Amino acid sequence: MEGTVLIIGLGLIGGSLAKAIKKEHPSSRIIGFDVDQKNMILAESTGIIDSRSDNLQISAELADLIVISVPVVATKKVIQELSSFSLKPNVIITDTGSTKEKIMESARVFFETTVEFIGGHPMAGSHKSGVLASNELIFENAYYLLIAEQTSEKTKILLEWLKGTRSKFLFVTAKEHDEVTSVISHTPHIVAALLVHQAKDASSLYAHIEHLAAGGFKDTTRIASSNPTMWRDILLENSEIIIQHLTTWEQSLNKVKKMLFHSDAEGLYSFFDDAREYRDSIPQREKGAIPAFYDLYITVPDYPGVISEVTGYLAEEKISITNIRIIETREDVFGVLVVSFQNDKDRLQASRCINEQTNYDTYIA
Repeated sequence: MEGTVLIIGLGLIGGSLAKAIKKEHPSSRIIGFDVDQKNMILAESTGIIDSRSDNLQISAELADLIVISVPVVATKKVIQELSSFSLKPNVIITDTGSTKEKIMESARVFFETTVEFIGGHPMAGSHKSGVLASNELIFENAYYLLIAEQTSEKTKILLEWLKGTRSKFLFVTAKEHDEVTSVISHTPHIVAALLVHQAKDASSLYAHIEHLAAGGFKDTTRIASSNPTMWRDILLENSEIIIQHLTTWEQSLNKVKKMLFHSDAEGLYSFFDDAREYRDSIPQREKGAIPAFYDLYITVPDYPGVISEVTGYLAEEKISITNIRIIETREDVFGVLVVSFQNDKDRLQASRCINEQTNYDTYIA
C-alpha cells in the first residue's frame, strides 16, 4: 500500500508498528510524533520513521492512517485534539491502548464524520522499553484485538496496513475487551504488586527474605516491575470492572480462609487441583495479554567461563538474548542458568544448540 502513516507516540509499540508497516509497505511514508524530541530524533536517525513531525496538525492532516500509541489517559486527549483538525475525509485512526470503553466513548466525536476510528490493542510487549527496543517481531502470532466490524471496508484497509505485524486479529466489543483484560492482565498486576508489598513488609522482620525471594518468587511477580504510571492510568480507566473482580477475589480468599479454619483438606485439594488442571490446559506457546517471558533453563557446572561458553555457542548460531541470570550455583554443584529470548522460536533454537554442543540439560518451566 502507498500512503502516509502518522505514528503518535514513539515507544516500544509505536516504534514496532512503524517497522512492521514499513517492512510490509515500503512505499509508505512513516511520520513520527512524540512529545519527547529525543524520541523523534532517535526514531528518525535509526530509520524507524521516515521523518519526524514538528507540527501535529500539519502531519495529521496529511495522513491516511493515524496510529495513537500513547498511554490510555493521553489517548483521549489526542483524540480530542485530532477532532479539531481538518483531517482527510477517509482517514483511519486507531489506537493501541489497554482499555477500550472510555477510549471508544471519546472517539464518538468522529461518529458524524467520514473519519473512521477503530479501537485496537496489540497484546505484545518485551523485556525492554523505548523506541530503540522496537522490533516488528514482537507482534508475530500475538493476539491483536480490534473494536470494529470485521467485514467493513475500513477494517479491511486497516488490516492490510497492519499485515506486517503477522498478528492474530480478534474482533470484540469494547466491553468484552475490558472484561477479559481485567481478568487476565489488570487484576494479575494488582495481585503481583500485593505479593511484593507483602514480602517488603515481611523483610523488616526477616532480613533474609530478599535472598529467598530471588528465585521463583521473583519470577512469579515479574509483572510487578511494570511502569507504575501506565498501570495507575489503566486501573483508573477500567476501575468499575476491576472493582467487581477484586470483590470476587475477596470472596474467594474468604473461602480459602474458611477451609483453613475448618482444616478442610478435601476442599483445599480441590482448590489447587482445579487451578492446576485449568492452568495446564492453557496453550503454552500462545502470546496472551501479559507479554510472555521466553526463558530457557540450563543446568551448568560451577567453573570460570561457563557463562561465556554458553553465550558463545548462541552467538555462533546468531541467536539474540534479552537477559541472562544464575538462579543458584555452589562449588561442585550444578546451578541453573536462565537465558531469556525475544520469542519462542529463538528459545527452541537455543535449546537445540545447547543440547548439540554440550551435555547440559535444558528445560522450559
